[in-house]
Amino acid sequence: MNEIIRSLYSRKSVRVFEECSIPEECKREILMAAMEAPTAGNQQLYTILNITDQALKDKLAVSCDNQPFIARAPLILIFCADLLKWVDVFKEGGADPRKPGCGDLLLAVDDALIAAQNAVVAAESMGIGSCYIGDIMEQCELHREMLHLPEYVFPAAMLVFGYPTEQQKNRNKPKRCRLEDIVQENVYRRRDGRQLRKMFDKETENRSFEEWSQAFCKRKYNSDFSKEMSRSVEEYLKDYI
Repeated sequence: MNEIIRSLYSRKSVRVFEECSIPEECKREILMAAMEAPTAGNQQLYTILNITDQALKDKLAVSCDNQPFIARAPLILIFCADLLKWVDVFKEGGADPRKPGCGDLLLAVDDALIAAQNAVVAAESMGIGSCYIGDIMEQCELHREMLHLPEYVFPAAMLVFGYPTEQQKNRNKPKRCRLEDIVQENVYRRRDGRQLRKMFDKETENRSFEEWSQAFCKRKYNSDFSKEMSRSVEEYLKDYI
């Protein structure tokens, strides 16, 4: 197993950081690596916000589900799916661009997330941990105001980076599903009850499938933050529909 594959296997989310800064040259390498990611038509349909203002970090820690570790992260990057810059480019060049649609948004989100994952892999190679913060998609109105997000700019992902503490380095990575649980050949096949129970037997060593699935549904899928995320994303989608 080569070093890149090994780092992909071992990487896990880090939410507790050492109290030290990330050197500027490392930050630059992370950002440059993000920009080398695959991109649709070489359009780089994203803009990366480098959050350096501590007051803004403090606000994001509150607005993103009250997670104090966000404010303490030495590096915060928000990857925005950005179609506005291309609309502006076309208008500047005298073209007559149509209004961006949902397909354009999803393509831009793809671009942004691929770039974000490149940043994660680059950081991991330097011993710098990271954690995705999906809560940035919540509270559309607040985050639009905080980050000055105009129409056709959607905060697809936020990443926080820092050097992990020893406890974070040593804690176990959550088990993933088996290969055969995730990979299907050629076409999609809906899984039956037996297959679903087998897929998640890693979660049911000490409790029943029913107990686990009901608790997880309540904590994640039916949670207030999940409902808010759907509401907020629907608000962003109004630009495209």
